[in-house]
Amino acid sequence: MGRQEAWQAELDWLFARQRFGVHPGLGRVQALLARLGTPQASFRTVLVGGTNGKGSTAATLAAMLRAGGVRAGLFTSPHLTRFTERFVVDGQELPEDVVAAALARVRPEAEAVEASFFEIVTALGALLFAEAGVQVAVMEVGLGGRLDSTNALDPVLSVVTNVALDHTEFLGDTLEAIAAEKAGILRAGRPAVVGVAPQVQSIFAAQGADLWRLDDHLLGTRLLGWEGVQVTLRSPDGPVTLHTPLLGAHGARNAALAALAALRLGLPAEAVTRGAASVQWPGRLEVIAWQGGRVLLDGAHNPAGARALAAALRELGVGPLPLVFGAAGDKDISGVASALRSCASEVILTRAALSPRAADPQALASLFAGLPVTVTDSPVAALAVLAARHAPLALVCGSLYLLGEVRPLLLGEAGASRERWQ
Repeated sequence: MGRQEAWQAELDWLFARQRFGVHPGLGRVQALLARLGTPQASFRTVLVGGTNGKGSTAATLAAMLRAGGVRAGLFTSPHLTRFTERFVVDGQELPEDVVAAALARVRPEAEAVEASFFEIVTALGALLFAEAGVQVAVMEVGLGGRLDSTNALDPVLSVVTNVALDHTEFLGDTLEAIAAEKAGILRAGRPAVVGVAPQVQSIFAAQGADLWRLDDHLLGTRLLGWEGVQVTLRSPDGPVTLHTPLLGAHGARNAALAALAALRLGLPAEAVTRGAASVQWPGRLEVIAWQGGRVLLDGAHNPAGARALAAALRELGVGPLPLVFGAAGDKDISGVASALRSCASEVILTRAALSPRAADPQALASLFAGLPVTVTDSPVAALAVLAARHAPLALVCGSLYLLGEVRPLLLGEAGASRERWQ
């Protein structure tokens, strides 16, 4: 079997395990890590959780660590197009052959403990980072926190971006219940940085961590339009001002949280500012030039994320524009649509072709009653409709799986080929 065939065979095995579903709990992943020789013991871990913005925050922190001369690993999920996007060392995706070799080592141990898809991916990330000689691994939490696979790693620092209603079937249907799950990544006596609302702060304080609250340290933000945002923070050594290309007020908060985390890890202010300016995070208010215009991609997939997106568009002075929308069927699609209606001049509904979780686009039409609506059956068809509009600016959002299929089409790159559940 050739190298590419071996890689595809390993991915086929792994992706087939998505169908076993999500099974919160740490026992299996702890057993798997032990069978692999506890690779996570060779590096320091930072866990980044929250309902929205955790990927942007994790990517920004990793960029700051690199700027400070720290060999940093970045673990994120889900990937947009390529599975290897989940494993980044010093700003570079790990090569397929490296990931394939590590996955081949993980596979028999994972089968022995009956590990789930995300448990395997988490352990794989730990093994890859250990083998790459990572000093600090920034790990984005998958679902919740307390029982998420990443919490099997022992963080020296924990970050929680915010708390909103999402994944209520697993985490509870109140902000307090969800906060209790997300607070589970904090460790008593260790540093933590949180950007959560006042009504749930006591839940995080009860964990006994050495807590910094973003609102106690955020001195000011300045929105710079399409150039990003400027943030000024209070630090023990005086104010720190940074610029990030992340857009919107929520981008400012994510960058600020990453900066506070970096300062708590001992990075100098110069590394924090240089890292913030260099961060790139695809699919989150990402602008792509296409057919003489521009397309905005954003992974807003719950009501809180959609409201943040709508606010960012207002801040940017963007009026109603064509919206390509598709969503997972298990989300609060009505809440997302309600937040996005004011942003749309028309709606082109579609679905991620590779996601069995995707909602039927025809069933979404009533959510946008009063707006011109076109229903399509694939991202390719949706972009064909959009192309005919010759719009100077359009928006694609609603599902990261949808973005993962649209983005390569816009860039003229090869797309994914496997079903996506997680």
